[in-house]
Amino acid sequence: MLFPVSHCQVYDPSSTDTSLQLGDGEPWMLPVPVHIVTYFSQLPSSFLEPDPEQPIVIGFDCEGVSLARNGRLCIMQLAFEDAVYIVDAVQGGNALMQACKPAMESPYVTKVCHDCKRDSEALYFQYGIKLNNVFDTQIAYSLLGEQQGKAWVPDDYISFVDLLADERFCGVVYDEKEEVRGLLKKDPEFWTHRPWTEMMKRVAADDVRFLLRIHHCMVRLLPELSKWRLGVRSSLYCRCFCAGGHGFSDWPPLPSLPESLAVEEVPQEEVLAVVDVPYGKMGRIIGKKGSSILYIKQSCRADIFIGGARGPPDKIFVIGAMKEVRKAEAILRGRFL
Repeated sequence: MLFPVSHCQVYDPSSTDTSLQLGDGEPWMLPVPVHIVTYFSQLPSSFLEPDPEQPIVIGFDCEGVSLARNGRLCIMQLAFEDAVYIVDAVQGGNALMQACKPAMESPYVTKVCHDCKRDSEALYFQYGIKLNNVFDTQIAYSLLGEQQGKAWVPDDYISFVDLLADERFCGVVYDEKEEVRGLLKKDPEFWTHRPWTEMMKRVAADDVRFLLRIHHCMVRLLPELSKWRLGVRSSLYCRCFCAGGHGFSDWPPLPSLPESLAVEEVPQEEVLAVVDVPYGKMGRIIGKKGSSILYIKQSCRADIFIGGARGPPDKIFVIGAMKEVRKAEAILRGRFL
């Protein structure tokens, strides 16, 4: 069972207040301490001072209000093997987040998360943090499906709840996630409230505490080539909504091809293209009830993202193999005419 969590405390296993329904007996299912962090000194030194001789892997997520460039990042959750740390940006402010910046940009700290795009955007525009060295479990799941011969379908992205439920990784039922989504609709400021409620602490921890288990299982199933592709695509996802006038010249470089891979094994290079949409033309791109953008997605084997309500409102982001991205760009620009 997964039990409720509290500041610097592990709950009594006899507790009946649970958010996830789990089996018994697996060490990774046991509750861990959850620490609310308002000062950088409360974080592990292995995180604050990344060491190339001792790289670490952590679970990672962010929560906030309309989490994006113009929203507000309220918390950043970090899962270690022995504890979860909830970095409180509301109370710790910019000083706390800047103390986390070296680790979030470090190649020696692997950040395991599920769909990093908006988290990365919020970190970049609100704190100047360029999220780096990410293992995105949503992308990894797609690559595993590809290995098994699953046909490519546009927008076929697994949710975190469904990923947790997959018995290959956790087999965990996360019903409380829907309850929290309902609360967020009623109260968009949910993550700004202080003091912390037990539900806030519990849900914040539940969102990251199984990511290391999922990472462990996925790594064993991914061959070397897929791991490299995952690293490249995760890096492109981190940059997706962070486009600006400078391009990405000041971002960390994309993962280089491992020497162990033969050149003939390597698929076509994957790239990120940012398409600027002229004022008033986005409607033509989307089409009636989304028919136009759906056609474009079906015509190109590439991921196509629109900023939507959280923005940016005048750009479209395309990620995929060079040939498919160029094809998508041509179709998109044709719609402007």
